[in-house]
Amino acid sequence: MLRKYQTPTGSFTRKSTFFWASVGATVGLANLWQFPYIVSTHGGGLFILIYLACLLLVTLPLMVAEAALGRHARHGIVLTMAGMVKNAGCPPFWRAAGPLSVLAAFLVLSFTVVFGGIVLAYTFFGAFGRFDGLSMVSAANLLTDFVSDPNHYRPFMAWHALFLLLALAVSAQGVAAGLERAVRIIVPATLVLLLLLFALFVHFGSLAPGISKLLVMRPEQVSLASVKAALFHAFYTLGFGMGVWAVFGAYSTGHTRLKRSVLAVVLVDTLVAIIAGLMLFSVVNGSIMDGERGFSLLFVSLPVALAGVPFSQVFIALAFLLIVMIVWATTLSLLEPVVGWFREWTGAPRGWSVVFVGSAVWLAGLASLFSFNLWANYRPGGATLFRWLELVAGGILVPAVAVLLATFFGWCLTRRYATLILGAAPYFFRKLWFWVMRLVLPVVAAWVGMQYTFVSLANLCDNASSAFWCVPEEQAVPPSQPEDPDASAARPVRVTPERGELDQGQEPASESAPKQPDILYHSV
Repeated sequence: MLRKYQTPTGSFTRKSTFFWASVGATVGLANLWQFPYIVSTHGGGLFILIYLACLLLVTLPLMVAEAALGRHARHGIVLTMAGMVKNAGCPPFWRAAGPLSVLAAFLVLSFTVVFGGIVLAYTFFGAFGRFDGLSMVSAANLLTDFVSDPNHYRPFMAWHALFLLLALAVSAQGVAAGLERAVRIIVPATLVLLLLLFALFVHFGSLAPGISKLLVMRPEQVSLASVKAALFHAFYTLGFGMGVWAVFGAYSTGHTRLKRSVLAVVLVDTLVAIIAGLMLFSVVNGSIMDGERGFSLLFVSLPVALAGVPFSQVFIALAFLLIVMIVWATTLSLLEPVVGWFREWTGAPRGWSVVFVGSAVWLAGLASLFSFNLWANYRPGGATLFRWLELVAGGILVPAVAVLLATFFGWCLTRRYATLILGAAPYFFRKLWFWVMRLVLPVVAAWVGMQYTFVSLANLCDNASSAFWCVPEEQAVPPSQPEDPDASAARPVRVTPERGELDQGQEPASESAPKQPDILYHSV
């Protein structure tokens, strides 16, 4: 018989676990390969203030709502929404928020594991000295050979499978013995390692470039594009819309203070992003970091910069071990709503549920993995399968779930019932939360989703796509405005087929390493 505050699929045993699990879910690759760039190009410290405002006024209310919903129902997002919609007598279309959340989590999880395999491989590459003496050209070649060579994709597959097995081994142990124990070790250890590396990077590098780029306020760089960048990053960096917050709320103990914990998670996530940015700017040459983000930053510029410091093998291995731990915690978080849904749907034991879900994730991940090598030239609509998976998850599913949840709280539930689910809170917070959910979030989420989707589809036309939404080349009009820095990124560094020199410009159709437009915004 279940005790109070327990769910049929398991529960946390300590009230602080919700905080550690949520930090693991929110701190992701975007903190490393996206945040430092947008801060440095949109006003430094002033942008950070704008970003915090977007977090606190727009996205935090939805995070609180999703976590409170899970705690109130003590189920995963699918059963929670089905039961809540029925009890409230609302139209059944709001139930779609549950299945769409699980689908979004599954898709994002499938390519997160692929990234995890690359990072895990690079940890061993660094430990065994693969980066010693490498130039930017050689490092770019190493990345291309590992990820994009259609004749040597099996090592990539092996690292992908190994990383997935690390996550499945934890998840199979259960909520308390597996997930809870893991996040209470992995997440604090990640923060300690981050601070250790920060001290070492600053010692061997210089903190001044990072402070200048990230903390000094530069009002002249702030524009409407800066507000848009802050809103986009705030919307996609915290991992809502995928059932993660609902399932962690369901697992939380009755003594957990959700609203305070969510606020603390938001602040820790931002602090980690700032520290990571300062680390990168302290060791990576400023001229290299200008316009640099995404794969080329983490897998080319960073190891080359660290190869020049004393004990470089240790430094590179520790740096990528830090990233492995970040992606590992994210993977465990994304896995839980999918496994929990499968158990609630089928009643299967935890072990078999993890095996089934893990197999499906592995197969779906192969679609992304092969998009970089074997299937690189298969581009329906001008995009690889990975790009379409990322676009569906980030541009359609996550914004759709956000709109459904916000309108459910703001328009379906009575104010009294919504406040009951929210729990005890100051009067001003309850009022602000309700009106944000009712009027602000539906509009913002819909706008972000449409912007993301339309800009992504427009970017596909740059690949000479013949899709129906693309303007034929002879009819295209040269743009009169500079490219939106948040819709597409600086050109990634590549190597010519002769492997002789770096090319900062156009890229051949055969090159298939992940490009920045493919990885701008997702919840990794």
